[in-house]
Order: sequence, then structure tokens, then C-alpha cells
Amino acid sequence: MVRKIKFSILVELKEYISFLKEYFRKKFLHYFNRFETGKGVIVGTLVAKRGKYVRPFLHSSMMGLFLIGMMLAPLIKSALPESENYGTGGGVYLVEASLGESTTTQVSVKPRDSVVSYYVQSGDTLSSIALKFGISEETISWQNDLAKDSLLKENQKLEIPPVSGIVHKVKRGETIYSIAKKYLVEAQQIVNWPFNTFTNDETFALAVGQLLIVPEGIQPKASPAPEYLARRYQLTPDAGVVSGTGNFVWPTSGGITQYFVWYHPAIDIANRNAPDILAADSGRVILVRFDKYAYGHHLIIDHGNGFTTLYAHLSSIYVNEGQTVARGNSIGRMGSTGRSTGTHLHFEIRSNGVAQNPLVYLK
Repeated sequence: MVRKIKFSILVELKEYISFLKEYFRKKFLHYFNRFETGKGVIVGTLVAKRGKYVRPFLHSSMMGLFLIGMMLAPLIKSALPESENYGTGGGVYLVEASLGESTTTQVSVKPRDSVVSYYVQSGDTLSSIALKFGISEETISWQNDLAKDSLLKENQKLEIPPVSGIVHKVKRGETIYSIAKKYLVEAQQIVNWPFNTFTNDETFALAVGQLLIVPEGIQPKASPAPEYLARRYQLTPDAGVVSGTGNFVWPTSGGITQYFVWYHPAIDIANRNAPDILAADSGRVILVRFDKYAYGHHLIIDHGNGFTTLYAHLSSIYVNEGQTVARGNSIGRMGSTGRSTGTHLHFEIRSNGVAQNPLVYLK
């Protein structure tokens, strides 16, 4: 009798534990799906309006980090050992430095999003100012209407753009396509600058009078240097159909219209004929997705060695999530879906999640 009661209790306990597991699993999936839905809406909004919301997003993030630091400071302080030289809390901490030693303060460099004013100091030259701000000499000359042999005067005010190129004031009837053509760049380069905003993020419409940054733009009357022309119209070699692993091959053929920079961690390869896209190396397709405002039709391949590659703005995708591909296999077709102004491939290489310059790896 006792044995039967114990057996019955064990059966009921087992059923109860199974019920709890199923209950918490469903609850977890329910809240996780709600979280993913909310996150998708927020991310979609930020991507669609990335130029408009970048500044408030950065400021709110920094404020959040500051508040977290304020809350954690007492805990960190209590965990640190007290020094007999400086007493207990509430005192002033003094740091002695021996003669002949110098201290320096490192200031973090935040990407600039607009034009800033700079007053020429004694000894400044156009090249030294350009080096100081990390832009080309021509950019400063174009922005300030300086002649080629202009002499700078002390306390002279100069306008310094945030990146090498042109700062353009939009006129009635202009589009990003006409502006890109005027300054010898691809319209996609204008769209990729994260601080450019548009009145319509689907058509990239502009407002009359707004300032538009044109990265790598060239003044129409200026003669581009041969090195610049060679870089702009460089053609990628034909990828072909290859096999094997360990090295990355060119994912398609066409002209490189955008290079790897901090605000565009990829290269863009354009070709009006919309050729097929090839797997740069063997691996497994881990994502196939469509984003209306960002990458459009895109996919990611995991190569199993810490590297992943991303292929974006495709018009067609030939593979499914989970399948394996060999290096050189066709995986899709070049297109202009998502945040795109023309037919091209947006190609990224990531190592352990960190974006790399693809030109360092491509063979």
C-alpha cells in the first residue's frame, strides 16, 4: 500500500514538473516574440530615419551609460581596498608626479556630422589643416573658394567639411541623381553618408535649401588626379566558378563605386547588367531576409572559421537558409532593393562579428 502511494506521488510530481517546463517555455516564447516584434519596429524606424535620429540616439545612449556609471560607482568604490595614505571616503585624492614626467589626456574622436569653423593659427598651412581634420586639401579649397596658391592669414576663418568631398546646397529641381552626376560620384555614396536626411526615405527626395554631404565628390571645374580616376574606375576581375576554401574570391564583376569607410563598412560593386552573385568562400547560408529600408534582399554565409560574408540589395536569391554552398556557387542576382539608388552589390566581410575591409581579403 505504501509503495503504491509513493509511486502515485512520483508520477504526479513528474507530471507537475513537465507541466511547469511547458508553461515556462510557452511564457518565454511569448515574451521573446513580443520583444523581437518591438525590436524590429524600433530598428526599422532607426534605419529608415538614420540620418534624422543618429544624433538624439547617440546622446540618449551616452546619457544612459552615464546614469549606469553613477549607479555603479558606489559599488565599485566599496569593492576597492582603502589606502592608508589617503584615508577613508570623502577625502581629496592627490596624485604626485615626479619632475621630468609628463601626463597626457586622450580625447575620444567622435565622427563629425556637419561643417565646423576653424581659425587659422600661426604656422598653419592648407596641408597641415587638412591633415589635422583628416580630409583632402581640395575639400577645404572648394568649401572656402580658395585659389590653388592662396596664402592663409592668421585668424582667417575656414569652413571644414566632415569628410573629403563636397558640401552642396540643394536647389529647386535637383535630385540625388543629378547631384551625384554633377560631382562625379554614385548616388549610393550620398545615401550611405549616415547624416544625410531625406524628406522621403523611399524616393530619397530632397528639401530645397538643405545641405547635402557628397563624400568623395569633385568640383566640376577641378581636374581629378590620375590616381583618383584609377581608383574610382577600378574593375574587379571576373570571379568565375571556383572550388576550395580558405581564400575569398570576388563575388561578382563590375566597378567599385564605394570603398570601405567607417560609415560604410563594405564595398559596393555596380554593374548595370545585373550579373549573378557568387559565394566568396564555401560555407553555410545562415540568413536569407528582406529589409524594406536597409539591405533589401540579402543573405549571410557563415564560413565556419570566424568569418561571415553579407550580400545585399539582390534582385533574386538562389539559396535557402541552412544549405551549404561551395566557393564560386551562384547565390543570387545583383539588384537595387532596399536602401539603394541603383543596381549594385553591397558586400561585407566580418571576422568574429567585426567588419573588415574586403579589399584586404579578396583574391
